[in-house]
Amino acid sequence: MPSLQLAHPLSEPPTRPLSRPRRLLRSVGYAVAFTLPVAAIGYLVRSRWEPILHLDESVIRTATSFTRERPGLFRALVVWEEMLQPRWVYLVGTAVCIVVWRRWGWTGRALWAFVTMMLAWNLALDIKILVARARPVVEDALTHAPGYSFPSGHAANTAAASTTLVILLWPALRRRGRTIAVATAAVVTLVTAADRVLLGVHYPSDVTAGVALGAGLALASYAGWRPTLPQLAALAPSAQPEQPAGK
Repeated sequence: MPSLQLAHPLSEPPTRPLSRPRRLLRSVGYAVAFTLPVAAIGYLVRSRWEPILHLDESVIRTATSFTRERPGLFRALVVWEEMLQPRWVYLVGTAVCIVVWRRWGWTGRALWAFVTMMLAWNLALDIKILVARARPVVEDALTHAPGYSFPSGHAANTAAASTTLVILLWPALRRRGRTIAVATAAVVTLVTAADRVLLGVHYPSDVTAGVALGAGLALASYAGWRPTLPQLAALAPSAQPEQPAGK
């Protein structure tokens, strides 16, 4: 299995430092860009817009029938469901933040990642209560899940944690490591979203909104916090670039 290939922490391409108002404006822009689709889907769900309800119900019936005919797939989906419970996702995320803080002394960056993940966790729960959408009703249900359906907590939290951790580790990764990190985050998030639909505990619109919410919150948070060049230079002052062998 290929490693993420740690690099010199200052390998991140230089960026022009932004003033605090410009960072805040950029953060708001990201937030609006990702929140509007989530709000739009939530509004359509709350108003019971027929086309989206019909599509959701149709996909759920097809997905659960597909899973029901494949016991091996069902067992794998249940295991994945448990592994990607928010409590385990954020336990791993917190551990990564601690390792980053202890290894490189990136106190501000690690704290930003931890706070962002905790905010994502709570925001997803708050939106569930606000929209109050009932879970799918499936004949001969495969499994059951408590609480409301919109947005998918599994999808939102996995997307938020994956995006946040990729951003957290980005300055310490080489090009190949960055590619692997982004691909891994995308695969884990998409598989989690599919898991919820295939088990019949979330509609497709739930997981779509969840992924958009989680990834968007992480990007908006980083856009507002993103350090300037002097702050990047202070991330790991003792680190040195790798030297060619034999020198």
